[in-house]
Amino acid sequence: MSITSASICAAADQLLGFVGFNAKSGRYIVRFSEDAFGLDVLAQSITPTCEFVWRTFTGERMNLDRARLQLLLEQNIDERLNISEPLKVYVRRTELAEISAERKRINA
Repeated sequence: MSITSASICAAADQLLGFVGFNAKSGRYIVRFSEDAFGLDVLAQSITPTCEFVWRTFTGERMNLDRARLQLLLEQNIDERLNISEPLKVYVRRTELAEISAERKRINA
């Protein structure tokens, strides 16, 4: 199977769970329900994982952020998050430019 930028973007859109910023620990954490975050995570910081990995670039253009994907990989819950091989390859291949795509955020 060849891995293309389209397959990487599709894999990013299939990520599961939610990410929120924990102010007390200063870290992003992952949960599988919006209601599972504690008081140390502000509601406005909670975003679907499939949106968390994209960083606004200009206008409707967004970059698929390797650093944010790496944060997810460090959670060691790849299967629950649905992190597939195209995303793992993308994170490893740092010599390639970040993927930039025109897209709109989905609502949680």
